[in-house]
Amino acid sequence: MSVKPIKLSKIAKYIRKKVLSMSQDEYRKTSLFATSSFDLDFPIPDLIGKTEILTEEHREKLCAHLPARAEGYSWSLIFSTSQHGFALNSLYRKMARLESPVLIVIEDTEHNVFGALTSCALHVSDHFYGTGESLLYKFNPSFKVFHWTGENMYFIKGNMESLSIGAGDGRFGLWLDGDLNQGRSQHCSTYGNEPLAPQEDFVIKTLECWAFV
Repeated sequence: MSVKPIKLSKIAKYIRKKVLSMSQDEYRKTSLFATSSFDLDFPIPDLIGKTEILTEEHREKLCAHLPARAEGYSWSLIFSTSQHGFALNSLYRKMARLESPVLIVIEDTEHNVFGALTSCALHVSDHFYGTGESLLYKFNPSFKVFHWTGENMYFIKGNMESLSIGAGDGRFGLWLDGDLNQGRSQHCSTYGNEPLAPQEDFVIKTLECWAFV
């Protein structure tokens, strides 16, 4: 009887799932996790809704970094500044009953594309929330993904005035104002990221949020 070999990509995928389910202490005690991407081959997902930012290449590259519970689903547009206006309050309202990770895609006025994947829907909170599934990414000048480093658990925090994703020492991996007009990206210890835009401060041209349904 022949034994079907296990593909390397499946092994890598299993290791990532185990790491992301660890507590912060467990994470610090292991060296399994690496910020480089695994070579995973996924079909490009269908889009439910019209994008003004994402190309087929963008989607193909992002697919390899989705959490397991988002794989195989269509991407559904749940918020767009073009359709719903430039207001953080509107963004929260559109996600009120959503149970899905969320892909945030931003194009700034200099045509740089970057954003974040959050482990859950965005909402107002006095405290940071989310899990190590969350990440930051950028496409310019080349595609890079910044996974959780394990240094802290400052994944997501939002109120009506601003939204922060990743933080530490007074710096934010991605910060957006309440009007979804101005943004800032700095190196932060949560993700060990480079600034996502060439300039620390940027102006949002378009912002889209996608759920996996």
